[in-house]
Amino acid sequence: MTDIEALASGKGHTDENFPVGSALIAARHRPVVLAFYRVARLSDDVADHPTLSSAEKLARLGAVEASLTGRAETVPAATALRRALAARGITEAHMLDLLEAFRRDAVKTRYADWDELMDYCRYSAAPVGRFMLDVHGEARSTWAASDALCAALQVINHLQDCGKDYRDLDRVYIPLDALAGAGLDVRSLGEARAGPALRGVIAGLAGRTADLLCVAAPLEAGVKDLRLALEIGVIHTLAASLNGRLETRDPLSERVHHGKLETAGLALSAVAASLGGRLGSRRNRGAGA
Repeated sequence: MTDIEALASGKGHTDENFPVGSALIAARHRPVVLAFYRVARLSDDVADHPTLSSAEKLARLGAVEASLTGRAETVPAATALRRALAARGITEAHMLDLLEAFRRDAVKTRYADWDELMDYCRYSAAPVGRFMLDVHGEARSTWAASDALCAALQVINHLQDCGKDYRDLDRVYIPLDALAGAGLDVRSLGEARAGPALRGVIAGLAGRTADLLCVAAPLEAGVKDLRLALEIGVIHTLAASLNGRLETRDPLSERVHHGKLETAGLALSAVAASLGGRLGSRRNRGAGA
């Protein structure tokens, strides 16, 4: 086991809030998707490690990049990803962008406003969607909607975990201007319960996230690969459900995350709706022919 691998949290792709390489994705695509995930998970664990200094985190993330780009082979997961990407003719740029986000996590703990948070999401979230689209050979015209969906997922995760991130990492993704506008500072995130003012801030950010989900809505119909479209439909449905909860629940004291049965039920309904929508579109096109 390498020095970096010893820092792994043990969290796997089935532990994430949203599907990663699920059975909806074609089997031929899952190995490269999971190889991408393993490097992202390992890098995230480095950036979030509670005892490493910022300099130590940056050094280890540099080692991941060196193995990803072929300048070294000290991180087996990154070397394996480089080879998997090369075999598929897919660029390393998406993981390199993601590594930029992890570098920011290693040194940055506050975000001034929504625009600054969206710039972070450009590196922390958008590359994942773009990578998935590249794996499936989708057009770059789908990137804008995908970026919006991925940013929404990222903000939902931030809002769900806002108390834990503050307590464990002293990291605050809620924009400081939103807190200040409600007469609050980051210490409010350390309370056992969110007061009315903080609840209003979280609900307001969930409202902005709902706007991102609206921008992302055409993505499912815009991709050609049916199985990827179904996966997108499931993710969008789960995101909309969680975001709705954030508009009414207190993430400091109430459960926001879906349980396994809730996730399964929402996923099945999303798949049924997606298949029904595609079948209806075909019938309409046939009727108009």
